[in-house]
Amino acid sequence: MNVVLITIAVLVVLGLVASVILYFVANKFKVYEDPKIGEVESVLPGANCGGCGFPGCHGLAEALTKADDLSTIGCPVGGAPVMEKVAKILGKEVVASDPKVAVVRCNGSCDNRAHKLEYDGAKSCAIASTHFAGETDCSFGCFGYGDCVEACQFDAIHIDEKTGLPVVDDEKCVACGACAKACPKSIIEIRKKGRVVQGTARRVWISCVNKDKGAVAMKACKTSCIGCGKCAKVCKFEAITIENNLAYIDPEKCKACGMCVNECPKKAIHATFTPPAPKPKTAPAPAATEAAKPEEKPAEQTNTSKE
Repeated sequence: MNVVLITIAVLVVLGLVASVILYFVANKFKVYEDPKIGEVESVLPGANCGGCGFPGCHGLAEALTKADDLSTIGCPVGGAPVMEKVAKILGKEVVASDPKVAVVRCNGSCDNRAHKLEYDGAKSCAIASTHFAGETDCSFGCFGYGDCVEACQFDAIHIDEKTGLPVVDDEKCVACGACAKACPKSIIEIRKKGRVVQGTARRVWISCVNKDKGAVAMKACKTSCIGCGKCAKVCKFEAITIENNLAYIDPEKCKACGMCVNECPKKAIHATFTPPAPKPKTAPAPAATEAAKPEEKPAEQTNTSKE
């Protein structure tokens, strides 16, 4: 009986000593966390998608709390409403950012890109990209195996059965960038939605990433960009540049006038709206000619001879 009591007493003493030691160690090495971090995290959507560039919503909340300027940090999922709540908690000003959306920069459908072979491996773009360039002659185009679909947590992107290409649902897309990161061909870009006109967000983009020279690109895909530069010539806002045989439209400069869409001979430029038809070219007016001088009558001859 005494042995049992002694054992219990020893265990109680050891427990108390260990508790005291743990208490002092915890206080010695504890990490202080601003309570506002928890408040900010509570208003975030909790998607933990990584679209903000931080490891989850807690990482974003910590960065927002420490940041002096909220203009360069934001939650793409929550958008402006969430950032307004964050700013109110932190007592800081937030600059409204333009809404963005994922854009697919490939128009190589089954009709435009003929399949030359059939891939019999794992239906994963990431895995396939380590083995070969694709089932078509275009080594830049979409595989169509749906890694972007798997990466999207918001059901905003799907593979079109007819074209074999991903299609983005603007209403569901939160521009988190997960699909862009998952694409090994880098054909998905996060761009501004564009200004809304009559209920439609107007934006224009080059639906191609092929950097081959014109003849090679045309052979690989009917609607590939050939870097001809016609779009850049008609752009009045200097929004289009040509580099490595490929045109690119800067969303910061583009005014969505649609002139480049009509000018592209390969139909490689896409728009969310129907561009106005180009004005017919009129022939230059003929140069004005000098009015014909009135014909001068010959002077009458006078007879000066004497009769």
